[in-house]
Amino acid sequence: MVWLPNQQIGRVKRTRIWAGAFLCLLFFMLATPKFPSSRESHLFADMRNFFGVPNTLNVLSNFPFLIAGVMGFVLTLQGIFFNISFRGEVWGWALFYAGITGVAFGSAYYHLKPDDDRVMWDTLPMMIAYASLFSSLLAERVDAKIGLSCLIALVSVSFLSMIYARTFNDFRLCMTFQLIPTIAIPVVTFLFPPKYTHSRCWLYATGFYLLAKFEAAADRKIYSKTHYIISGHSLEHLCSAIVPVLLSVMLMYRDKKFQRLGDCKEGVRDK
Repeated sequence: MVWLPNQQIGRVKRTRIWAGAFLCLLFFMLATPKFPSSRESHLFADMRNFFGVPNTLNVLSNFPFLIAGVMGFVLTLQGIFFNISFRGEVWGWALFYAGITGVAFGSAYYHLKPDDDRVMWDTLPMMIAYASLFSSLLAERVDAKIGLSCLIALVSVSFLSMIYARTFNDFRLCMTFQLIPTIAIPVVTFLFPPKYTHSRCWLYATGFYLLAKFEAAADRKIYSKTHYIISGHSLEHLCSAIVPVLLSVMLMYRDKKFQRLGDCKEGVRDK
């Protein structure tokens, strides 16, 4: 029997994981119908105009993303208030908060005049944010190198998915990409032990993200139930903005539980 070095075994495992993910994606594309963009998808329940701003509440409800994104990005790079140990984690969290900031501008720009040409500015920053978030989780729970490699791969997939959607008018990849974190984050959370305390915030954040998606799906029903005060889509924005706030609180208050051997070696190299 030939014994492979641990590093080579890790490469083989990563190759199998990516190959399996690609096959699952291929099966999904073959088994599901095309999901094109339509005019109806841009018609939201609340289209009121206040102070000369079209779709006012859908636009202004993006403001919390700007506050959470900018503050998180600055605190991540500052490296004092957030407990982030290694470089691989810093890149993931910085790009996550940059994506959240991009959501604030992109979604507001889209809701000023919702159409096919602007929807990419609403969707792409969110895909980048949650690709970065999942990569940060992998860097924390599994390995910093794996997290960094996934960050590069998933952000690239985000851009490719949007290019595919714009070219073929098929948003299956974009929609799936946004729903994957609701499954993948809890699975990784339960399968791999936490390196830090306050790890329940990952599940709380996933719960708020799921709630936001349900609010978006019930846009018109919520609008009528609230006596036309606020729509489900505006609530989706506010609920989604709680996710980076929760994760920021986690980063501020968490402490290390234990340190993996690979992390120790990386810490020595960084010094």
